[in-house]
Amino acid sequence: MHDSVKYEYAIIRIVPKVEREEFFNVGVILFCKSKKFLGISYHIDPKKLSSFCCEKDVEDLKAYLKGWELVCKGEASGGRIGKLDQVDRFRWLTASRSTIIQSSMTHTGLCTDPEKELLAIFKACVL
Repeated sequence: MHDSVKYEYAIIRIVPKVEREEFFNVGVILFCKSKKFLGISYHIDPKKLSSFCCEKDVEDLKAYLKGWELVCKGEASGGRIGKLDQVDRFRWLTASRSTIIQSSMTHTGLCTDPEKELLAIFKACVL
């Protein structure tokens, strides 16, 4: 690919019952250092959530993901993590954790437009 640049991404997962290790994909985080791009896209399907676990509130989970979005954008309202540089914010968002919202291992690829790539991965892995 001409003018392709390296990017990294991780899939965001909802793990309703961490002890059962069952999950479903709800979003994607994509980082491209050379294009200074860090983006996130997410969607929680309420029907899918209820099939995994009926006691989790979709609005609460969306609020948590909104926090991830603020960190991703580097917003001051993203707290101390939101003030870090892009690389460190991406590493924090994709760090291994044992909570209801987790990310996959990071993967790499090449693209010319990180925003388009984010949407393509989101459509392929989430929707």
